Amino acid sequence: MTPPPARGSSIRRRCLALAGAGALGAVAAGWRQPARALSVTREMADMTWVEVRDAIQAGVDTVIVPSGGLEQNGPHMVIGKHDYIVAWAARRIAAELGDALVAPVLSYVPQGDYDPPAGNLAFPGTMGVPAPVFAGMLEGIARSLKLAGFRTICFIADHGPSVAAQAEAAAKLGAEWGGRPKVLAVDSYYADAAETAYLRAQGETDATIGEHATIADTSELMAVHPGGVDLSRLPASLSSFAGLGVVGDPRRSTVARGDAMMALKVGAAVAQIRAATGRVAG
Repeated sequence: MTPPPARGSSIRRRCLALAGAGALGAVAAGWRQPARALSVTREMADMTWVEVRDAIQAGVDTVIVPSGGLEQNGPHMVIGKHDYIVAWAARRIAAELGDALVAPVLSYVPQGDYDPPAGNLAFPGTMGVPAPVFAGMLEGIARSLKLAGFRTICFIADHGPSVAAQAEAAAKLGAEWGGRPKVLAVDSYYADAAETAYLRAQGETDATIGEHATIADTSELMAVHPGGVDLSRLPASLSSFAGLGVVGDPRRSTVARGDAMMALKVGAAVAQIRAATGRVAG
């Protein structure tokens, strides 16, 4: 014989049901109680649900979904490099578009195999999830944002292994929803041809430009989060870099280079979003 549910659990269930019904009723009734402004922001995490609703109804119906990454970046850069860079870029992209909000940065992204550890996972501090898990998180976030009423959802990744999974999630939702809302994988943001050309024009070579924790990303972090970089921690000789998680020569990084390359990335993302949505630069 099944024992009756405990009185406390029954009461909790009724309270949760009433709370849910109250919330739905408030939304359905168009609850209009004005909220004291917390701040002037485009970041959803710093807004109330009322502010988000009102922004969407006012035509701010594009949302940027940035993803970063937590990984080793040599002895001179913090593990949250990608998060800081993409958070700054997302705010700037939203501001240039003029009708966009920014979702919180998704930090847990694909980093490769665990056993044996691949790439950055061989270094302490790197944290990752399998690519299908990452794609599933993007999908769930997008489904939530669709419920809120956003008409354009933009995935923007600052980490190479995230790009394919990001495109997969956008394609799946695009096929399912038929463009209502539109889901974009803003891959032009991560394409590095323009940054590489910029550095080559300044006299850099493929060897100095490198591939990881080097001139491009170090300069970008210096520009947007200078406290996350300490070039004095690098060895004086390039021959001593082996085993430090650096591929290239980050000693040649500067804030000015970071500013220039961030402008290239933001500009490319804004151009892609405008082209995909028929927007005209204001």
